[in-house]
Amino acid sequence: MAARSRTSRILRGLLYTTGAGTLGGVALYIAYRPRDIPGTEAAAVPPPTYGEGGVFRPPKFPAVKSRDEQIADLKRSAGVITSSVAAKAKGWLGVGGGEGQEEKREEEPYDLLIIGGGATGSGIALDAVTRGLKVALVERDDFSSGTSSKSTKLVHGGVRYLEKAVWNLDYNQYALVVEALRERRYFLDTAPHLSSWLPIMIPIQKWWQAPYFWAGTKFYDFLAGSENIESSYFLTKSKALDAFPMLRKQGLFGALVYYDGAHNDSRMNVSLSMTAALYGATVVNHLEVTSLEKDANGRLNGARVKDCIDELNGKKPQEFQIKARGIINATGPFTDSIRKLDDQKVEEIVAPSSGVHVILPGYYSPANMGLIDPNTSDGRVIFFLPWQGNTIAGTTDTACSVTRDPVAGEDEIDWILKEIRRYLQPEINVRRGDVLAAWSGIRPLVRDPKASKTEGLVRNHLVTMSQSGLLTCSGGKWTTYRQMAEETVDEAIKEFNLQPKALTDAPRISGTYVEDEAPLDGTCQTHRVRLVGAHGYSKTLFINLIQHYGVETEVAKYLCQAYGDRAWTVAALASPTEQRFPVRGKRISTLYPFIDGEVRYCVRHEYAQTATDIIARRMRLAFLNAQAALEALPLVIDLMGEELGWDGKRKEREWKDSVRFLGSMGLPKGKLKLSRKDVESGRVGKYEDEEYSLYARHDKPDEVLETDSKYPKGHNPMVGTESPANK
Repeated sequence: MAARSRTSRILRGLLYTTGAGTLGGVALYIAYRPRDIPGTEAAAVPPPTYGEGGVFRPPKFPAVKSRDEQIADLKRSAGVITSSVAAKAKGWLGVGGGEGQEEKREEEPYDLLIIGGGATGSGIALDAVTRGLKVALVERDDFSSGTSSKSTKLVHGGVRYLEKAVWNLDYNQYALVVEALRERRYFLDTAPHLSSWLPIMIPIQKWWQAPYFWAGTKFYDFLAGSENIESSYFLTKSKALDAFPMLRKQGLFGALVYYDGAHNDSRMNVSLSMTAALYGATVVNHLEVTSLEKDANGRLNGARVKDCIDELNGKKPQEFQIKARGIINATGPFTDSIRKLDDQKVEEIVAPSSGVHVILPGYYSPANMGLIDPNTSDGRVIFFLPWQGNTIAGTTDTACSVTRDPVAGEDEIDWILKEIRRYLQPEINVRRGDVLAAWSGIRPLVRDPKASKTEGLVRNHLVTMSQSGLLTCSGGKWTTYRQMAEETVDEAIKEFNLQPKALTDAPRISGTYVEDEAPLDGTCQTHRVRLVGAHGYSKTLFINLIQHYGVETEVAKYLCQAYGDRAWTVAALASPTEQRFPVRGKRISTLYPFIDGEVRYCVRHEYAQTATDIIARRMRLAFLNAQAALEALPLVIDLMGEELGWDGKRKEREWKDSVRFLGSMGLPKGKLKLSRKDVESGRVGKYEDEEYSLYARHDKPDEVLETDSKYPKGHNPMVGTESPANK
């Protein structure tokens, strides 16, 4: 009996040990299993190689229609054929025709007319056109000119939303997090050149916070499921300081690190629009909707628009009609203004909230580690992230009014800087003069009558239909743009009785024989449709670019991350330097890797029409450094003038408009008065301002610069004149 009991205890111990070992092994496998990390695989399209005879054959990328051709297509929807199109048609028929005339033909209405070229509108256009629908998109300003270019640059589920969901038992917050975590992976799959993973640190001051944040980040990983890439982990105090040396040591217990996505928001937006255009959508920026038109039954059937570029050229803007079976309002903060074109008495549904961000030099943060402070002085959350070689900090959350180019207030900037000082080393002097740029983005939060603060509003989206047939998609956030677009197009198909169909002659966006893997069968496939630039991108593409075009390494890496495989075209459009190295690419700013070839490419292939389109949305110079953008303006305007045939008056208009815009990006007021001649002569930094006095500028080389010492040369501050040593 005793032997049997002893055997039972031994077997039970072995069973427990085996079970514990198995569970431990499973846990280790889950934590360290091989991952399919986006961007690390080989490009779907291999880089161009030297063929027979040593001839280099770059991809033959398909080109979008010109802006004039797109406008002609819009007019055709209302049965109007412009003179150039009519002349071609008559030429084919052998009939002469005069220029400057428009002919009336049978209407060719679009299935959908989308108003708004931000993330939501561009996403809707891509979704609809890849389902075989006839689509038009118009934007009053530029693609991503509003909120979509002024985000925190994160593609994330939202750890703070998850915390609120748990503590408040709020299912809507929970559903938003789950949806966003799924969409996060689609960003990385469809645009690996514009998106990446970013580790984000949560500093821990008290020991009891460690299990709390550990449980929260692990739950965050769990909700991501198979779409997650890297698991969160704990860092001891020493390891946390090693990873983030700028972090304040006093009171630091350790840190939790979790992973989220980061992206280049406006370039992502432009890529969405250009991909939609390549698939056949009519996409036009700087075209303002002035009124909505209805049929005899009071149903919307079109819009009237005017061309804002004509105004910039000093001409009377042309106005014309666009006909469509369905109209979608995707104008973000301006949602209610379009809704009031449909019905003046409609109740407003958007509660605008201002989010301010500041840009600091790159030395404020590590190049590959972000930080989140979940416990600011007033309970809000602040991010501190590396971005494009600089550091972005924000954001605030304040109710505001809707304006086109909101300005970041000094109170909000000071609050962000004050919060930064709380968690950085005390010897790091966080100075107002270090702010290179500051901007305010307006979040189009869906209004909740029960919420007293904008912080209490969920970033959920809302799809509504008016009685006359205006379909509105409002709210949401960058990360969920694709899901918002899918739901909106689903609703449009149902409400407007549209017939999706398979695309049998889809263009090869890759520019090669390689087709997109998404089966364009009339269903939503935007989770698989790769954006322009993605097919030939890999993390080693920049090496091929350097070896062929002789561009600088920093420039080559940047071009590949901003344009993907289209970096081949950008580099080809760059001017020769006539130097041994680099061979091509004249920098727009000596501080950043932006080059002249980008300006030419963005005008020819991305519908850039103003200097602000270039410095703000195509290359991100205005967001990174407002003064550097001001210094680069003359060259940008001249390059665009060559491409678009600008006269002196248009160039002067561009200068004034661009400088005014830079005022909304944090350019000091004193520099808003500088003329182009002042900037070209180098007067930007040649007057007293806060930045001017930050540095020791004019001392001759010495062991100790005079401005570094408060005492006269040769004076020993430790021995005074009355010291016994001097008697």
